[in-house]
Amino acid sequence: MGPFPIQRATDPGNPLGEPQGADTPPSVRISLESDPVAPAEARRLVRAALAEWAALGLLGACAFCGARAGGEPPTRGPAGDGDGHRDGDGHRDGGGAAACPPGAHSTDLLADDAALVADELVTNAVVHAGTSVEVRCRLHERVTAGTPGPQVADEERVGLLVEVSDHHPTRAPADPGTPYGQAGGQAAEYGRGLQIVASLAECWGVTYRTGLKTVWARIPLDGAGTLGRPPARADEEAAGAVRGSGRDEADWRGHGALSFLAETSDLLAGQLDEELVAALAGQLLVPRLADWCAVWLDGAGAAPRLAGAWHADETRLDALRAALEKSPPGPGDPPYPGVTETRGPGDADADAGAGADIDADAAGADAGAGMALACRLVTNGRPVGTLVLGRPGKTAASDAIVTLVEDFARRVALAIGAARRYTRQATISRVLQRGLLPSQVARIPGVASGLVYEPSDEGLAGGDFYDVFHCPGDRWCFMLGDVQGSGPEAAVVTGLARPWLRLLGREGYRVGEVLDRLNRLLLDDATEAAEAASALAAVSAAETMAAGEAVAAGLPVAGASDGYHPRFLSLLYGELVPLPVGGKGGGARCTLASAGHPLPLLLRPDGTVRQAAEPQLLLGIAENGPYQSQTFDLEPGDTLLCVTDGVTERRSGGRMLDDGDGLAQALASCVGLNAERVADRIRSVVHDFDAAPPDDDLALLVLQAE
Repeated sequence: MGPFPIQRATDPGNPLGEPQGADTPPSVRISLESDPVAPAEARRLVRAALAEWAALGLLGACAFCGARAGGEPPTRGPAGDGDGHRDGDGHRDGGGAAACPPGAHSTDLLADDAALVADELVTNAVVHAGTSVEVRCRLHERVTAGTPGPQVADEERVGLLVEVSDHHPTRAPADPGTPYGQAGGQAAEYGRGLQIVASLAECWGVTYRTGLKTVWARIPLDGAGTLGRPPARADEEAAGAVRGSGRDEADWRGHGALSFLAETSDLLAGQLDEELVAALAGQLLVPRLADWCAVWLDGAGAAPRLAGAWHADETRLDALRAALEKSPPGPGDPPYPGVTETRGPGDADADAGAGADIDADAAGADAGAGMALACRLVTNGRPVGTLVLGRPGKTAASDAIVTLVEDFARRVALAIGAARRYTRQATISRVLQRGLLPSQVARIPGVASGLVYEPSDEGLAGGDFYDVFHCPGDRWCFMLGDVQGSGPEAAVVTGLARPWLRLLGREGYRVGEVLDRLNRLLLDDATEAAEAASALAAVSAAETMAAGEAVAAGLPVAGASDGYHPRFLSLLYGELVPLPVGGKGGGARCTLASAGHPLPLLLRPDGTVRQAAEPQLLLGIAENGPYQSQTFDLEPGDTLLCVTDGVTERRSGGRMLDDGDGLAQALASCVGLNAERVADRIRSVVHDFDAAPPDDDLALLVLQAE
């Protein structure tokens, strides 16, 4: 990465200040939170504002063809003869110039430049300032009377000003040449940063105010921000060429390539499915940079798999795929690093082995001609696939195209690697979750049950668990627990608690005794873990000193937060003994106890609701007195609702679902419903309480005497 671009101006004129005077030029502004979607919001704001201003004629005519927004034709020359000529800057004037193709007017290119500048400035503020940002876009007027330099009319609009402010004025704009937080000998993957801004803007700078830092950039309205290059014209493209294939190599120099890579990074960011990443890669390349494209994905010990193929001519796609599957890339082919260039597939001496030796009729718009580029997709030193693309003509690709393909392939490889790591983690969590939860719940004679279990994150093992199982002596035990936290640490406690509860219940221990013994087990385990963590912390004083120096320097320390963290457990545990059927009999005798858990609710057929247990201390905190249990009869028609705090503490703004006995009121509305419908009703109440999805695991168990 090159050196940090120097500041080329000191003040654009009242950045983010209040409008001065009644004839203030048009402007828009927005405040954004510091999150990954802020750059996209900034781009939308800028594009919408410029589209509106262009429609109002505030941006003037196209600097290339003289057309105005709304499809107005180019104006004629001074002589009225319709002959176009070029002005002093080399652009066509309005006289009879060929119209720009749609989307290629200077006002359209201005919108592209402005959106890219806004994206980079907001990304810079979000990543390196970490505060909320304010974005403003306005037409900038310069009053030049009496000032040095070329004189123009007063209040002439000379540029578009994009301003982004954050609230960390002590932090300088990030230097992309020295990325923060390098570790492991690998440079962090950052964008081009202010180098993009420096290449697109007429001038840019930083203005400091009390508690505020504004980075601004001014983009000229006459197309100079596009490197003075008029867009490619439809009448200059080869007749019958596939859209995109006739694009000039110069289009991919300068900000054209940077815009393409910025769009690539934006689309691939956060994609957690490698198939979707491959599909997006093909859609980005075809037909903008290539006539056809293929992505091969490597598997563990398996042959490369063709994840997708794309062709600008849909009628040739099937033939392209068939030809590609006959000649997959071999091991170590193409070589890494770099881009391998081969001759056209129709040439007799076409290079083989790069995954691009395919039938000419399927590969290019011109049968028997064309060339191909192949690039190995490698992330963290491991190959994950191969990218192959075909371009028309036999001319070798320029260095700009080769570099662009290599940069593009690097981003695709990083996205595929991230998707595979997520998939691996999600698979491990699902397998772990299946092992921590029962494969099925026991059917209790005379008692119907309804169950809802929804982990908040499908990619992590949840902290909630449940079980219903049979015990000797015609007893059925049930449990509903919640471990503090989530992920592997919570899974360890779940893996310890549920089997022990099953064992203790089947050994004949009563409800209170089961909780007493589980509490002692958790305390003993916590004591051993704390002793092990203390011994580990004292292993090396030198390492401790080095870590302290790193922390003092503000650098991240691997394992600095690792150590012993006690895990507490809230639990609702009970047993049911079916009662004889006949007369007024039926139902079941229920004995249960709650240890720091949301209390169960008992719904009678007449609609009354009461708590069915007394609150007690969480498990794993202290060696307290014996846990107490409560016993009552679950008569026919009675419904017992057991939930975790994911239900009672469901939030909507500053309110929780159970505020003002909200859960009891919801249960009272379930009179006459069977156990499964009660469970579904309570689940709907939880989800409907707020528009946002639940941020905690959701588990509830309904037991209803028949």
